[in-house]
Amino acid sequence: MKSWLLHILVNAVAIIVVGALFASVSIDGFGGALLAALILSILNAIVRPILVILTLPITVVTLGLFLFIVNAITLAMTDAFLGSTFEITSFGMTIVAAIVISLINLVLNSFIKES
Repeated sequence: MKSWLLHILVNAVAIIVVGALFASVSIDGFGGALLAALILSILNAIVRPILVILTLPITVVTLGLFLFIVNAITLAMTDAFLGSTFEITSFGMTIVAAIVISLINLVLNSFIKES
């Protein structure tokens, strides 16, 4: 549980960084980023595995690159759930934001030591 909360905080920081980097991503403060990170983690736990299984043939053909689209879909679903608290203007920007969030999460999670 403690690790899950820490990963949500890391995800919220990544969302804040993406909001600061790109003008087409708007977030209503750290509370909005925490809420977006919470909903994104729930969607990643429930919806993402279903999407990965359904899109497995496309993922194999594209050598795994379609997983970026799956990540963007879950981020777009987060945007749809939160409305004006977390907004991304276009699906292309959603793909870029999903890639940047994944990279930031990769770097920040490498500093977190699992016990």
